[in-house]
Amino acid sequence: MSCLYPLFHLFVFAVLHSLTTLEVFLSGVPNFPEFTTITLVDGVQISRCDSSTKRAVPKQSWMTKMTADDPLYWDRETQRCIRNDLTAKIDTDTLLQRFNESGGIHTNQKRYGCQWDDETDEIHGFAQFGFDGKDLIFLDLRTDTWVAVQSQALPIKLLWDRQGAVDHYRNFLTRVCPETLKKILRFGQSSLKKVLPEVSLLQKSPSSTVTCHATGFYPDRAKLFWTKDGEVLEDIGETLPNGDGTFQSFVDLDLSSVPAEDWDKVSCVFQLSGVRDDLITKLQRDKIKTNGERETLTVYCLLGLCFVERFIMLFFSSFNSENARPHHRPCPRPLGCSLCCCDLGSGSSQLSSVNRVEG
Repeated sequence: MSCLYPLFHLFVFAVLHSLTTLEVFLSGVPNFPEFTTITLVDGVQISRCDSSTKRAVPKQSWMTKMTADDPLYWDRETQRCIRNDLTAKIDTDTLLQRFNESGGIHTNQKRYGCQWDDETDEIHGFAQFGFDGKDLIFLDLRTDTWVAVQSQALPIKLLWDRQGAVDHYRNFLTRVCPETLKKILRFGQSSLKKVLPEVSLLQKSPSSTVTCHATGFYPDRAKLFWTKDGEVLEDIGETLPNGDGTFQSFVDLDLSSVPAEDWDKVSCVFQLSGVRDDLITKLQRDKIKTNGERETLTVYCLLGLCFVERFIMLFFSSFNSENARPHHRPCPRPLGCSLCCCDLGSGSSQLSSVNRVEG
């Protein structure tokens, strides 16, 4: 049975840039780093650090230019990683007690960052914390409140409310983070440029399924799907790599489910993250390529991609899928967030870690 979702058409062509940090503390898994953090700009990984290497390293060659303006940038990122590793371990132990868990595999996750609209100059910050793949608590900067998603997070919320954590977070999310994002964008402008794809409708024979194929887009944060009267008809297509650094996606449409008189109501829609205009291709007979064979869709093995990074990004995709909140982020010393207060240079105003909530 086809899933139906509302389709929102965005009408202004502009780009939303983002700086996002993902942190995972994974306990109970041997021969695997307990703590891993990766940072992404516009969905492209730019740095990485884990508890095994204890060193923050650039994942894009142009990120080495950051030391031109800030010689201590990577040293500071390394120290932040080490601090967050230590506090994440303490916080995970505390959360295990709160959830009455012991032993086994458990995860303590954080997702935080900011978005910047390069047309309106609008800025949004976001901060989300989770445990074992489920939302725990997040910051809503629109109302300046912490929202406890689970009852175990209520003591954390009350503590952070008493400590005025929102003010610290707001400063980092709306000032420090956007400034850093804009600096990174200057160095990686050419590499981070968004590229729209070429979209084709393919069919082996007049009676077979029609495939919508989008290729040559960048980055890989994209969606491709069929719609009828503005509602999604089929599953969203999978995104695969091309050999030249760009990406491709394809999704099939069973024509038996679409009467001939309804063809003009059906479209293939491509959405690239950060680009506000959808690329829409109408289902029309003269636009379908029927060369006897469907064009070959080359799938390349991602031998060069690190398993850890893919695991973390997929994990957070699942973690945020049901409660995606694009406008929040962290800073005090919450679920191991030694990061923000230290980055803010707040000195003695650092906030307590979650492991002290019960005190």
